[in-house]
Amino acid sequence: MINATEQPDRRVVVMAAGGLNPTLVVQHLAKTGMDVHVLLENPEGKGEITRRRARKLGWIAALGQLGTMIAARLLRRLADRRIAELLSEHGLDRTLPETVPIHPVTSINAAETAALVEQLKPRAILLVSTRLMSARQLATMPCPVINLHAGINPNYRGQMGGYWSLRENDPQNFGATLHLVDAGTDTGGTLYEVRTNPAPSDFISTYPLLLTLAALEITRQSIDDALSGRLAPIEPQGPSALRFPPTLWSWIWCGLTRRIW
Repeated sequence: MINATEQPDRRVVVMAAGGLNPTLVVQHLAKTGMDVHVLLENPEGKGEITRRRARKLGWIAALGQLGTMIAARLLRRLADRRIAELLSEHGLDRTLPETVPIHPVTSINAAETAALVEQLKPRAILLVSTRLMSARQLATMPCPVINLHAGINPNYRGQMGGYWSLRENDPQNFGATLHLVDAGTDTGGTLYEVRTNPAPSDFISTYPLLLTLAALEITRQSIDDALSGRLAPIEPQGPSALRFPPTLWSWIWCGLTRRIW
């Protein structure tokens, strides 16, 4: 039975598909005394993602992006060393707090998710590394829905925003954005931004963690603003572009010629 009366003024639902980055965000929010509940969705399969990208970009691009995802997995040992360094530097670990309830759901867009949200009655909802929330589902949410995006909007919407800022010769915009969720892809009003610098040992598999760590405090601030009723979104300025993972051949070319991996 869900106890929907415990700390109602501090209740936050974090929707995630699992992984280290959402774990670190949940740790940070729980440490500040927020009543955090996690709705854990099943991750999208690579086949489903590839078919969707093929419909939008064509099969050559979609398969090239799949190749990059596979290559990044093959470099997991290299990434794990850097991840261990970052966690040690920040005094963090990989485990969710035992006090945080976890509610498995098939998808953040499922009817069961809407029903759980209705039971939990959160004052704020945070998306971290999930699929896009549908417009229909968003319309049923009873409170602000906020997204932690690993890129600076609007020029680095979508995926791999940190990587693309480096590739576009725009390292000053290697950063993350907290923004309200609307019916578009990372198009909602900006709440906070943060920028940081990657180390030479960082690459496409570690950029998201680096940006999540940099964004922990503005994530807390965004949720605190939502709980206190003082959200102040602003319209993001500048050129807008929706990003996807690079194709395998362009990623290798850029790595070899420009040392941007």
